[in-house]
Amino acid sequence: MEKYKEIERSIIKKYRKDIWSKFVKAVQEYELIEENDKIMVCISGGKDSFLLAKCIQELQKHGKVKFDAEYVSMNPGYSKFNRELILENAKLLNIPLKMFDSDIFNIVTTIDSKSPCYLCARMRRGHLYNKAKQLGCNKIALGHHFNDVIETTLLSMFYGCEIKTMMPKLHSDNFKGLELIRPMYLVKEEDIICWKNFNELTFINCACKFTEECSIDDESKSKRKEIKELIKSLKKNNKNIDNNIFKSIDNINLNCVLGIKKDGIYKSFLEDYKKM
Repeated sequence: MEKYKEIERSIIKKYRKDIWSKFVKAVQEYELIEENDKIMVCISGGKDSFLLAKCIQELQKHGKVKFDAEYVSMNPGYSKFNRELILENAKLLNIPLKMFDSDIFNIVTTIDSKSPCYLCARMRRGHLYNKAKQLGCNKIALGHHFNDVIETTLLSMFYGCEIKTMMPKLHSDNFKGLELIRPMYLVKEEDIICWKNFNELTFINCACKFTEECSIDDESKSKRKEIKELIKSLKKNNKNIDNNIFKSIDNINLNCVLGIKKDGIYKSFLEDYKKM
């Protein structure tokens, strides 16, 4: 059996409960993929996005909903080694990858920014939206997973002074008709790592030219690592702590919060309290 077929089989069989079923559940529960969608699957080169691509392929083959997909990777200025590794993995995994170039790394390095990783991410998103429009896609799929969701939730609470999370899908503010979807929303990172190791796969992590500077200077990067370690520590005493954090965002009791904000408009609990 060819290597890519073994990898596909592992998703459906060995990791059916931890990966495939959760992927399908997210797609169905959050209505992420609909009939006749054309989805641009974004592949950064890491484990999450490559697994996303394989799951999308499997859904195309075995799912009841008919849709099209484009598998795209943007080269913001990768080293030759990292660029070739992405292309080799795409070939190994039997993914028809389209890679296009941009000069984001060069631009970011010339701008005096305290958060180069944040600026880079913003610019990458804009390039990807433009590419999706060129390809005639109505949706963009990213590989954010369960752990990204709960870490973002705690980051918002601890450092953003608000309760919000990473949504499973959202409309683009600047590109009309485009939606961003996150089909890996319910899949845990530890299971993605197990899948990668089981299949003896090697992916890039951050392939940025200034990774070290990002790790040191970008506050959001260091804070996310801090939150990751906090959750890991809390799980030692409560193994369900990550699931509880996730569920809390889907179970907000509006009778017991001081205020809410909707579409930028704040409403205090006092407004309803005075009417009682």
